[in-house]
Amino acid sequence: MMIVRLWELRSVAFTRAVFVEFFATLLFVMFGIGSSLNWPGAPPSVLQVALAFGLGIGTLVQAFGHISGAHLNPAVTLAFMVGSQISFMRAVFYVGAQLLGAVSGAAIIQGLTPFEVRGNLSVNGLFNNTEAGKAFVVELFLTLQLILCIFASTDDRRTDIVGSPALSIGLSVTLGHLLGIYYTGCSMNPARSFAPAVVTGDFNAHWVFWLGPLFGATVGSLMYNFIFIPNTKTFSERIAILRGELEPQEDWEERDMRRRQSMELHSTQTIPRSGMTEKV
Repeated sequence: MMIVRLWELRSVAFTRAVFVEFFATLLFVMFGIGSSLNWPGAPPSVLQVALAFGLGIGTLVQAFGHISGAHLNPAVTLAFMVGSQISFMRAVFYVGAQLLGAVSGAAIIQGLTPFEVRGNLSVNGLFNNTEAGKAFVVELFLTLQLILCIFASTDDRRTDIVGSPALSIGLSVTLGHLLGIYYTGCSMNPARSFAPAVVTGDFNAHWVFWLGPLFGATVGSLMYNFIFIPNTKTFSERIAILRGELEPQEDWEERDMRRRQSMELHSTQTIPRSGMTEKV
């Protein structure tokens, strides 16, 4: 039986990251769902909704990516866990925070919006005679391309010009909506689908919007991390990361910086002057 370490729960950085996942997902759902409401004389267009969700995720990744990674999506969190980049415990807390944040965002929109406008809060469903099985496949591929974009744009092993990860991820979400809205309203995110379903009580074909994105995220993570750009982590290292036995990357970076500073300090005292190189 796998034993999960709980040291992360005592970390202030961990608590801050979990809160950020809650707050950022709340904002994402608020702005995303809010953009798709049917106001009198101004029905939302597909482009409007796609841009709102894409700009929303891009803005929030830019604002909070350095704190929690700005997953804002249980499927993204699963992909990072499958790719051996976060622990199981962090994934559980992230998903819980995302779901609570999403429901809070949907509840705020419901409270702020007139009854005749809010409707069903843009609950994801099966549109244009789309069957459940086909909707599952659509959601799988929509999420797959998002996960590949996230890993590729945030991969620190790349030496080429990557550009802005926040912009790339936002455009990926926009791309998914430009296609997916016609089939399912485009979820790509179980939290986004869960929130209006909870608030309105409409869970019709709700399994599609969990299994589709989660399968897509798993496939995307396996493809990128084990086929396209395989990393060198050993099996024991992957288990250690999953169990939370390794310290966060930020802590390792801080320790490495202190170590190098210490080495430079001692080198000026112990290394013969003839063996030193001039620093610019």
